[in-house]
Amino acid sequence: MAAGLGTRLRPLTYEVPKPMVPIGNRPVMEQILLLLCRHGFDRVIANLHWFPETIQGRFGDGSGLDLELSYSQEEQLLDTAGGVWNVREWLTDGDGDSFVVMAGDALTDVDLTALAAAHSANDGVATLTVKRVPNVSEFGVVVTGADGRVQGFQEKPDAAEALSDLANCMIYAFRREIFDYFPDPPYVDWANDIFPALLEHDVPFYVHETGGYWNDVGSVPEYLRGNIDALNGTVEVELNGELVEGEADPATPGEGGLSTPTGGLPAGTEVNGRVLVGDGVEAGARVRIDGPAVLGPGCRIGDGAMIKESVLLPGAEVPADSLLVGSIAGRRGGLATA
Repeated sequence: MAAGLGTRLRPLTYEVPKPMVPIGNRPVMEQILLLLCRHGFDRVIANLHWFPETIQGRFGDGSGLDLELSYSQEEQLLDTAGGVWNVREWLTDGDGDSFVVMAGDALTDVDLTALAAAHSANDGVATLTVKRVPNVSEFGVVVTGADGRVQGFQEKPDAAEALSDLANCMIYAFRREIFDYFPDPPYVDWANDIFPALLEHDVPFYVHETGGYWNDVGSVPEYLRGNIDALNGTVEVELNGELVEGEADPATPGEGGLSTPTGGLPAGTEVNGRVLVGDGVEAGARVRIDGPAVLGPGCRIGDGAMIKESVLLPGAEVPADSLLVGSIAGRRGGLATA
């Protein structure tokens, strides 16, 4: 699912679709496609709406990632389930009984092989990936029986009223019979239309609990956290660039750092912690970077600048003697041309 507007991530998504914002210097959708490849999925279809040419221009037919990638253009957004209804013939034209639906703009390393196995082992029309969360008020949670069968849902409940701590990760396995329960397609939503219809008709569907990483990177703080988690190894992704690890004194600027040029960083650049350096990065004299930090391709850092726990998007410029802490830096048009 790659058609959304990504409104909560603006202004990053004013000029690019949310699936194209980078995590570890790769578009988040590329991280998802690589995850699918690692788990043996080789046929993928993505629905598109917002700046579709950006996604198609990057991935083409998917051959560069060793998969077959198709697209479904939506002139009007069809909501979360409507986009799947729109490609139902593609999803059911093979010999397989089931298919997986997931967001193309969320960061995860969920074990999709385990999801497929859990789905095959139950008699449900659907299997929903869920994860236990400490703060249920931020998520839609799934209420289940002892056997894992779904009994109901709560949307961002207060902690005192929550009947579950299992958050819906929006990673689903479906049998083709799911299309029998679509009321008034194509403008339909999983949470508001399809899952209530399954409950109403007493159709069994289940959850699969995961311990994997999941972050919908739907807001600016979540996006920054996703990049930091990628560098720290909290989520399994493929980084793009040179990973530099320094041991400069974290309390005393000017007391150490890289002694030789590395990844576009000149000799004398002080690095403490992990820093991912993209292609074509330029840094001036007396620059200090306290990781984790991501330097996107083509970004420029002025003399004497200090950066800590931040993401520099492609083409970003940090002026001389600037301080950038816990932030995202970019320039208009930088993501669109990355």
